[in-house]
This record gives sequence, C-alpha cells and structure tokens, in this order.
Amino acid sequence: MAAPLADDLLDIYSTLSAAFGHQHWWPAETPFETMVGAILAQNVSWTNAARAVRNLQDAGMLDPHLLAAADAGEIARLIVPSRFYNQKAGRIREFARVYAAEFRADPAAMAAAETGALRERLLALRGLGKETVDTILLYACEKPVFVVDAYTRRIFSRYGLLPEGASYDRTQRLFAENLEEDVALFNDYHAQIVRLGNTICKKSPLCDRCPVREVHGTLACAGARA
Repeated sequence: MAAPLADDLLDIYSTLSAAFGHQHWWPAETPFETMVGAILAQNVSWTNAARAVRNLQDAGMLDPHLLAAADAGEIARLIVPSRFYNQKAGRIREFARVYAAEFRADPAAMAAAETGALRERLLALRGLGKETVDTILLYACEKPVFVVDAYTRRIFSRYGLLPEGASYDRTQRLFAENLEEDVALFNDYHAQIVRLGNTICKKSPLCDRCPVREVHGTLACAGARA
C-alpha cells in the first residue's frame, strides 16, 4: 500500500464526513430494492429513480418473481420517472429472472458467491455496466468493491490524483490499491463523493463552498491553487 496516497484519500474522506455527516446510503428497505434501484438510477437523478421504485412498491411489483414473469410494458409503465423506461424495464426483468433462477431470489445466496465471478456474471447481463454492477455488489451484497461514477473522476482529477478522462478501471484502482477493503468505508466514501459532486464540485464548481478545497498544505484541488 502506498501510505502517503492512502493517507490523502483518508484525509479527504474524513473531511467530507465531518462536513456532511454519514450519508446512510443506499436508501432501501431490502437488498432487492437496492438492486432494482441501482438499475433505475442509470442516467437519472436518484429523486426520479426513487419515484420509480415507489411506483413498483405501490403496485405490489417489487418482487423478483413477479418482475421476472411480468410483461416488459407493464414494468415500463410503472418506472416512467426513471427515464429510458422501456430499456430499463427489459433490464429489470432479465435481472429478476437471473436473480430468481440462479440465486433463488435470496440475497444471501448472491452475497455468498465469489466476488469476481459474481461481477462477471452480472456484467454479462445486457445493459448492466460496471457502475451498476458494482453498486449492487457493494450496497446489496456488501462486497468490498469501490463504486466509481462521473463525480469520482471529476473530483479526483481536479485533485491531480487521476489524469483527466481516467477510465473506470483506472479510477477504481486508485481506491482499491490504496485503501483497506472495508465495506463500510467504501459505502460511505462513495456516498460522500456523490454528495460533493452533486452539490458543489459540479462541472462549474462552487469552490468557495467546498469542504475539501484544501485539506492540508500539500493536498488541494485545482480551484484552491488558482
């Protein structure tokens, strides 16, 4: 482990946590709700994804067996707030079929699978990319897999810890290779990044409001150096 870099990453997390408080993410009542929510959250705000989850709940459809057997149009009608609802309906139905057939619709059975093999199995499903799959692994299966999103790449490239345009895998390695595998840490760290990226470190950043604009003398983002 590269100790100085690990210390920097932990300093950033600690500062974010002190500023924002624990994020208690992912907001869901069951692991399966988390899995479906991860698919619904693709390319849309969590507010809209949450509305689609509630629609499924209210219709009594937030059940893997029911979704696996449902007509895609029926699912699509309920998840309109999530955008791209026709595509997502097919993805949810296919995921539910695999979850029911291969894991007995049991979150413990899915969580017991070897992480690498489970990741590859889920990535083989149409429409499930690395961010969605890693969200399921971390938040639903409690696997120590760091979730990367556009906010992560933006924030840490501004810090100079990643090159601009860094790939998903390159960004994930920054955390995986410099932090201990810790589900609780990976969980809240990702949530803190989402909070910062969504509210402050935007494409046009609000640097004067940023709690990690400068953490200590040698750790500062581009906005602090300007």
